[in-house]
Amino acid sequence: MVLPREALSRRLFLQIAAATGVSFATGAQAQSTWPDHNIRLIIPYPAGGSTDVLARILAELMKDMFNQTFVIENRPGAGGNIGIAALTASAPDGYTIGAATVGHFAINQFLYKDMPYNPERDMIPATLTWELPNVFVVASDHVPAKSIAEFIAWAKQKTKTNFGSPGVGTSPHLSGVMFVNRTGIDAVHVPFRGAAQTIPAMLSGDVTFAIDNLASYIAQVQSGKMRALAVTSAQRWPTLPDVPTMAEAGQKDFVVTSWAAFVVPAGTPRPIIDRLAAAMKTLAADAELQKRFQVAGARCIASTPEEAIAFAGKERAMWKDVVALSGAKAE
Repeated sequence: MVLPREALSRRLFLQIAAATGVSFATGAQAQSTWPDHNIRLIIPYPAGGSTDVLARILAELMKDMFNQTFVIENRPGAGGNIGIAALTASAPDGYTIGAATVGHFAINQFLYKDMPYNPERDMIPATLTWELPNVFVVASDHVPAKSIAEFIAWAKQKTKTNFGSPGVGTSPHLSGVMFVNRTGIDAVHVPFRGAAQTIPAMLSGDVTFAIDNLASYIAQVQSGKMRALAVTSAQRWPTLPDVPTMAEAGQKDFVVTSWAAFVVPAGTPRPIIDRLAAAMKTLAADAELQKRFQVAGARCIASTPEEAIAFAGKERAMWKDVVALSGAKAE
């Protein structure tokens, strides 16, 4: 049984107090330690998207844990660069945090000619926060294939195929580029503004396939309107236990997730960073919170700053090559 949000928050409140050593007392004692006033959380995407939804869940819980309000500020634009630039330009005092994603760490720097920040120099990932797999989907009424192997054989017999994505440079776009390049099928990229536009185009038969965020397509798959041929996570996804991974479907080295991290400006004191990391570690260990994330098609994760930096470096090497392969550029 999933606990109500209020009960979940109270339980995690007590756990985080023990894990971080943060003082939750009122009065002068609480004012002497960080945080002693509201914390700004910059979300570099519009309200309602997966980054916004998941970051707000965590902010809601951390509000009670740290006894301070997390003020949400959506700052979308330029693939999220506007919001992250605002984060890196803020005072390094622990009172401005950003919800950065894989694009800010490992993709945008290879897409944009002029970057307003250096992801390796200007921001520090306090902790990884979540990951969402992509799912390879086709419209059930228009594509007969029931496996990746069948799809490749079917697509190679077609004179025209294409794939949709929520935009140039996104992980769904680059996942499609990887798949087309590795399999040798002839497919054209069709960018949309989001899954809300891609889905109708697929259901009408105008778009052949997509390798897009699971959260956006799970309802279509569960309804039977779309068929999931594989997920891009390292293991099978809990909400789609019968759908193979890309590796199981014959596509090795195809682990792609839309991951995120809470970042702070370079120069932020290490004790503050460690407290944020400890808070996230406790959150990620909570089974009831994981259930909430699964409903949104995600998995809550945590890390040390060093682990996040190492992971970002590995991802950066992969996406640099894929962006070059795609030929994509953004202004």
